Amino acid sequence: MNGGREQGSGPAPGGPAHDWQAPAAAGPVRALVRLPGSKSMTNRALVIAALADGPSTVRNPLSARDTALMAAALRALGARIEDERPEDQPTGQPAGPQAHDPGAAASWLVSPGLSGGSATVDVGNAGTVLRFVPPVAALRAGDADFRGDPRAAMRPVRPLLAGLRELGATIDDGGRGGLPFAVRGRGAVRGGTVTLDASASSQFVSGLLLAAPRYDKGAEVRHEGARMPSAPHLEMTVRMLREAGADVETSSRARSGTGDDPSVPDIWRVHPGALRPGTVTVEPDLSNAGPFLAAALVTAGTVTVAGWPARTSQPAAQILDVLTRMGAACAATADGMRVTGSGEIRGVTADLRDASELTPVLSALAALASGPSVFTGIGHQRGQESDRLAALAAEIGALGGDVTELPDGLRIRPRPLRAGAAAFASYDDHRLVMAAAVLALAVPGLRVRDAATVGKTFPGFIDSWTAMLAGPP
Repeated sequence: MNGGREQGSGPAPGGPAHDWQAPAAAGPVRALVRLPGSKSMTNRALVIAALADGPSTVRNPLSARDTALMAAALRALGARIEDERPEDQPTGQPAGPQAHDPGAAASWLVSPGLSGGSATVDVGNAGTVLRFVPPVAALRAGDADFRGDPRAAMRPVRPLLAGLRELGATIDDGGRGGLPFAVRGRGAVRGGTVTLDASASSQFVSGLLLAAPRYDKGAEVRHEGARMPSAPHLEMTVRMLREAGADVETSSRARSGTGDDPSVPDIWRVHPGALRPGTVTVEPDLSNAGPFLAAALVTAGTVTVAGWPARTSQPAAQILDVLTRMGAACAATADGMRVTGSGEIRGVTADLRDASELTPVLSALAALASGPSVFTGIGHQRGQESDRLAALAAEIGALGGDVTELPDGLRIRPRPLRAGAAAFASYDDHRLVMAAAVLALAVPGLRVRDAATVGKTFPGFIDSWTAMLAGPP
């Protein structure tokens, strides 16, 4: 349904925030785009390095709010994270990754450590910090108090906290199953076997796996519930742990009647052992490629994303598959992944479970398509930085679109769109800003409320978007 604009999940229309006049396209785009590093890889690399047996280097990290929050959280628990700067770079700058500095050091040096005593962790509105750091905090000898943005208190974390308790950790959450809560660390975690429902977020499993090598018995984590979202990100967790020397086994049970792919693991066993220090090179963030590639479809242009990895545990195949079905031609070239629009955006029916971060951008494309679209496997997107399904229905509806919320997705029927007097609300959600940018290409005059929130994962987004539209120098 086309509901009213959601209040309370971010800046409300008419509130005190800065608007961005998102540019319309004057013609087909022709651009080579370079993306910042992957948030998912950066934050996993930081956690693994903080638990390793010696200093590690993280190259090409994302420098954005989510990764700055992760670095600050791990520092609060005892790790050291410092910029490694070129010899000719000025000294005297603050040590460590900065929240909104896309020009920060090309690598970070992480020295592991777990200090004792009291600590405070600000998760902001970062799901990875909310779910990856408590299992680490449980290893300390001391209390760690977890706080965050108002929206973070609404994001699901109860199954993770329950799982930590089963593994021997002490959690004080006042029965809320969410923020604020305290981890009462005793210097060690027993570990063992735990069963949880991770259908709301695969990060529940990833968070336990990342710390499990340091637990006395390791951990065996079993998922019991509906099919998990974001399976490629769980593959990323397992791969990065193995590359650091962890002994990780995966398996799947035959669960009749669930419709699950039997090749997708639902049991993970991490044996106790050391994590070796090393160097991790972070790939470009392919989720952040979404709006740029969508621009090729909207404008019947061509966008090439430099550095597109030939092999990756990011959802590259899923991204390219749905774009191809919507009318794009995708080709790997010497310069990167090239996507060309045909002049028509086709409506599709697609399960976005494994690439759900693209839901807002793909919904924007679908609102501009030649036929209706249905996206499923994304019910968990209600628990992201915003309730993305309600936000998309409200904001696209305010432009004249027709978006219906489904129990597990969205139905989008294209209609003529027109910018109104009110700005497109971002709901303090970086992905909503990206969706608005895509819509604005074909909807002149579209303003975006509080677009600076895109700095959560891509501080340079607006500059990169402007440069794409300007074309080759």
